[in-house]
Amino acid sequence: MRLYAQTPARATRQVAADLFLVLWLLGWTWAGLAVHDATLELAAPGEQLAASATGMSGAMQDAGGALDDVPVVGDEVRAPFDEASGAADRLAEVGRDQVRAVEQLAVVLGLAVAAVPILLGCLIHVPRRVRFVRRASAGARFVDAGEDLDLFALRALAHQPLHVLARISDDPAGAWRRGDREVTDRLAELELRASGLRPPGPVVRRSVADGPA
Repeated sequence: MRLYAQTPARATRQVAADLFLVLWLLGWTWAGLAVHDATLELAAPGEQLAASATGMSGAMQDAGGALDDVPVVGDEVRAPFDEASGAADRLAEVGRDQVRAVEQLAVVLGLAVAAVPILLGCLIHVPRRVRFVRRASAGARFVDAGEDLDLFALRALAHQPLHVLARISDDPAGAWRRGDREVTDRLAELELRASGLRPPGPVVRRSVADGPA
């Protein structure tokens, strides 16, 4: 598997793009965590409310329990304290509900801030890199002899823009059919470089009249 191009300039660009993606992912992950933590600070009033109400409920229960032993009127005196304790418990539950809501909001906002740019960066960069790896890895298996260059020359005729082919020959297809080695090698080199590969060393130039080597 070939992860990077053999040509230095393109390989450098690929490494830089990969590093940029890593920094992009780390940066937006940090941003998402920062938004999450900042949103969680909104839960502080709810936490304080829950803590205060819970403490009040406990105090009312203790006070009611202390008055419970008063002869004759103990139950009547305790009743208001029990009601106050129940009201404090409900208030504490409101505070806890507020905290849970803020926690859920923090998770949603953190994911929204981080996930969208991360997915966008991956959707743009990863498919391009996968296509290159597949193309370069497949092409590298064929770059081992001058005869294999004919395949890349044919691919160049099919894939390269016409104005690029015109710089190589006025009739590149005809030259390829005639077995013009110079044009064929130049076409092959064009496609190899597009695939991130280098030609396999010096190619032996020969004409069709020379016959097979």
